[in-house]
Amino acid sequence: MPGPITEQLRRRGVDVLTAAEDGSARLPDDELLERARTLGRLLVTMDIRFRAMAEDWQRTGRPFAGLVFGHGRRMSIGDFVVQLELIAMASDVADWTDIVERLPL
Repeated sequence: MPGPITEQLRRRGVDVLTAAEDGSARLPDDELLERARTLGRLLVTMDIRFRAMAEDWQRTGRPFAGLVFGHGRRMSIGDFVVQLELIAMASDVADWTDIVERLPL
């Protein structure tokens, strides 16, 4: 996610951990999705291939913590921030287990 999105979310009190901060940015997508599950964190991406992989995991019953996909060309930074803040404040990561959601909600 672009830095301005994570910065704005943090200013609004949302607990954010980027793959870069976690040291997992270079992991293959499947390992990163597994890492998010291990950490108990919802994964947010703009990568359509990542979304497709998570949807495949969903179809085959492979567990993951949940994935939210937003298309970077269809949403502004402000739109991302509002949508992700809503998700963070209105739900718990356990609510997202094995779920793939597309933004906007």
